[in-house]
Amino acid sequence: MTDARDTDETIDRRADAPNRERVREALDDVTDPELDRSIVELEYVDAIEIDDERVTVAFTLPTAWCSPAFAWMMAVDARDGIEALPGVTETRVILRDHMHDEVINRGVNERLSFEETFPDADGGVDAVRAELDEKARIARQYDAVERLLEAGLEPAQIAALRVADVEPADETGDVAAVYLRDRALAVTVPMEPIESYLEKAEATGVVSTPDDALFRTPEGEPIDPESFDLVHRRGRLATVNMSGQGGICDGLREARQQRLAVDD
Repeated sequence: MTDARDTDETIDRRADAPNRERVREALDDVTDPELDRSIVELEYVDAIEIDDERVTVAFTLPTAWCSPAFAWMMAVDARDGIEALPGVTETRVILRDHMHDEVINRGVNERLSFEETFPDADGGVDAVRAELDEKARIARQYDAVERLLEAGLEPAQIAALRVADVEPADETGDVAAVYLRDRALAVTVPMEPIESYLEKAEATGVVSTPDDALFRTPEGEPIDPESFDLVHRRGRLATVNMSGQGGICDGLREARQQRLAVDD
């Protein structure tokens, strides 16, 4: 509600003030790097507290012994994602019930690097993040290619696709038009798996221009049609591994929540 005495600056400040919906949307973009799934979807987020321009988020992982590097990445991504929101001046992230929670919380909230926080660690998190991003890119490619195969495209047609061959088919953006034969023919498929794949492909640097080959080998090279089946099988393996690990984590999280409920 505005007051006649409010200045334009005050009104703008209120409009930009953080709220739970915006914070939750920011957290939805944070993924467990091992599973490539949102920490909101995985129900890791325990609490969101907002005090004017300051936001505090608490989260718990499926087990107390989850990789410190993975926990660190999620905490930093949550902090940075929330602080990118308009009106947020400070974010405090609290990792709960982890064997290194005190160390990680101090490092993340004091803006230390991983190496400063864990001086005895064997290397930083950049290489770990890059490796996990590549696995996620391969798994997302598998999902996108599956949708194209279901739509009737041949492996050689899929291997020949360029980034510019995929466009939104309508104003909703929910359906993609995939152009073939020098754009003489278009096939429609759900946009989400292709959009999700492209997001990770661009983030990992394997595609950057409209003329780039859309899909790549795990090594980042354009796909030789003769190798299509092998590349696709490697994508399926990555997907199965991530799904299997996700199932284990889901079971561990549920068991832990039940134990904590009993303890309470």
